[in-house]
Amino acid sequence: MLKEFKEFALRGNVLDLAVGVIIGGAFGKIVASLVSDIFMPLIGLFMGGINFTDLTIHLGSAQIKYGAFIQTVVDFLVIAGVVFLIIKAANAAQKLTPILPPAEPATRECPHCFSVINIKATRCPHCTSQLLR
Repeated sequence: MLKEFKEFALRGNVLDLAVGVIIGGAFGKIVASLVSDIFMPLIGLFMGGINFTDLTIHLGSAQIKYGAFIQTVVDFLVIAGVVFLIIKAANAAQKLTPILPPAEPATRECPHCFSVINIKATRCPHCTSQLLR
């Protein structure tokens, strides 16, 4: 069972997923910093210095922090917009790279002995059979 788990864990898809999650987490921190440290102060400046996080409603002893919720929604919208623009730029850059046609095969299989031979061969070097083109 341990051997099967090791094969599963070291399979390419699992490792690719792990790398994707780690890189995604690090990238998420970069985007969150971009939003909270650069975009939100600018948005607050244009809105007259309003800081949503301080907005609360007191109901008895309960404190409803609706401003923090508004701030989180705005953060999400800005993050989603930034990620959209990054993906759109990456897709545009990918379209600029030329897609090369697949290369012609250089080898083929001998129909008599099934050895791999040069595609231009007229006689199999392994079984010496005459080959048709």
